[in-house]
Amino acid sequence: MRTQTKKAVIIATLIVLASVAWALTRPAPIKPAIAVAVPVKVISARQQDVPRYISGIGSVLSLHSVVIRPQVEGVLTRLPVKEGQWVKEGDLLATIDDRSIRASLDQAKAQLAESQAQLQVAEVDLKRYRLLSEDNGVSRQTLDQQQALYNRLKATVLGNQAAIASAQVQLSYTQIRSPVTGRVGIRNVDEGNFLRVADTQGLFTVTQIDPIGVEFSLPQQLLPTLQALVNSPVPAVVKAYLGGNGKAEGSLLAEGKLSLIDNQVSANTGTIRAKAVFDNHEAKLWPGQLVTIKVQTALDRDALVVPPQVVQRGIEQHFVYRVSGDKVESVPVKVLYQDSDLNIISGVVDGDVLVSDGQSRLKPGARVQVSPDTIEPEQVAGSQVQP
Repeated sequence: MRTQTKKAVIIATLIVLASVAWALTRPAPIKPAIAVAVPVKVISARQQDVPRYISGIGSVLSLHSVVIRPQVEGVLTRLPVKEGQWVKEGDLLATIDDRSIRASLDQAKAQLAESQAQLQVAEVDLKRYRLLSEDNGVSRQTLDQQQALYNRLKATVLGNQAAIASAQVQLSYTQIRSPVTGRVGIRNVDEGNFLRVADTQGLFTVTQIDPIGVEFSLPQQLLPTLQALVNSPVPAVVKAYLGGNGKAEGSLLAEGKLSLIDNQVSANTGTIRAKAVFDNHEAKLWPGQLVTIKVQTALDRDALVVPPQVVQRGIEQHFVYRVSGDKVESVPVKVLYQDSDLNIISGVVDGDVLVSDGQSRLKPGARVQVSPDTIEPEQVAGSQVQP
C-alpha cells in the first residue's frame, strides 16, 4: 500500500513539474501585425495659366555702333567729350585744325569773284558783237570766238563754285559730330596728335545702348514656331536673364519683342538665328554680354500643374500617388508638358492631394502620415522648354 502511495506521489510531482516546464517554455501567442504609416509630404494640384517658352543663349549687340574716324587730315585740337559720356545725335565730339582748309576756301571764293567779273565783261562784249553782226560790223568768226569765251568763263565760274562747295564740305569735316545717340567708348587718341584719314583705329566709338538688340540661335526644328511668332500681329514677348539658364534663380534683365529671324539655317550647326529688340532705359543690357533668352510661344489657360517630383514613371506610363483618407492610391496620368519647374498633367482634378516626397516606400493601399510641413504649390509665372 505504501508503495502504491509513493508511486502516486511521484507521478503527481512529475505531472506538476512538466506543467510548469511547459508553461515556461511554450511559444508566445502570435499577435496580428499592425501596418506602420509611412511619413510623406503632400501637395495639392492646382489650376493656373502657364506660359510656354523656348530658351537659348544670346549675345547682346548694339543696333548702332560707330567708330569715329577723321575724314580730313590735321591736328586734333579739341575733344569736348569724355570717355563714358552719353551723347545725343549731332553733339560735337572733336575738332580738327581747320586753318589750311579755310585758306583754301577763301582762295576758291576769290577765284570765283575773278571769274564772275570776267564772265560779266564777256557777256557785255557778246551782246555788243551780236548787234554789230546784224549790220556786218564784225565777222561771224569774231562773234563765234566771243561766244566761246563766254561759255568758257561760265564753265570756270561753275568750277569755282564747285571748289567752294568742296572746301565747305572739307571744313565741315573738321568738326566731328555724333551720328547716333549713345555712349562714348575708350579714347584712343589725345589732343595734339596729327590725324590721318588712313588711320583705321579711330578716335573712339559711340554705341547706342537704348534701344538695344539681342541675337540668339535656336534649333531648326523650331523654325515653324518662330515663323508663326514673327508673322503674328502681336509681337512675341522675349525675356533676357543674367545667368541661371533662365530659371527662377536667374536675374531678369529686360523684356523685349521678337523682331526677325535670319533668312537661312546654318548648315554647320543646324540652327537659325533670331533677333529681339529691348528697351534699355536702365542700361542693364550691355553690348557683348551673354544672356539667357526665353521666347513665349503659347499660354495654357487653367492648366493643372504639379511640381516635377510628384509625377512618377512606371513601366508603361506615368502615375501619381493620391491621398485618400489615411491611405494612398496609384493614379495613372498623362504629362502634357514638363520642364524644370512644373509639369502639366491630366488624370487628376483640381484640389487632389498628391504625394510630393516619400514615394519610394509607398505602394497602392499603403497607410501614410502627412508631414506637418507640407508645402503648397507656388503660382508659376512662366516655364521653359529645353530645346
